[in-house]
Amino acid sequence: MSPTEDSNTYRSPDVVPSSWVNRRPGDLDSFQPSGGSMGHQGPDQGYALRLCRGFREQIHIGEHEHLSDIERGCVQIALKRASIFGRAPVIHDLEMAYRMWGFLDAAADGALVAERARLFEGLAESHHYADLRRLVATVPESTLEMSPRDLEEKYLADWSSLLELT
Repeated sequence: MSPTEDSNTYRSPDVVPSSWVNRRPGDLDSFQPSGGSMGHQGPDQGYALRLCRGFREQIHIGEHEHLSDIERGCVQIALKRASIFGRAPVIHDLEMAYRMWGFLDAAADGALVAERARLFEGLAESHHYADLRRLVATVPESTLEMSPRDLEEKYLADWSSLLELT
């Protein structure tokens, strides 16, 4: 018998099911809600927490700063950037969040360190959600739309131009 005889080949099914329609009670009929204190939605946001582990040895923390506060704030900034591009977070999102606040710079400007210490204080605690949203609001979309290289160059030239601090 020849190896090509009686071989399995593709055949279309006899019945083609109808296409799926959004009819479940919990499904949204439109886009994800946004605005106010709803944050920035996007797919697979929990992955940003995994990415944090890779930065723990690289970041420079001030005397009165806490790693948990820094990670919570920078993750939210990274998620805002990822949501602008409509995708899950990637390592560059988190790197940029750490860089714009000077956490990847051992000799960060004293004014930046003082500002970030004030803004990041207590963010790891759930009742500081409004403070977390204020921190994220200090980073304009124009900063988040930059490439990592452009952000690094602008940080070195004038870090304050990356943020909207009042």
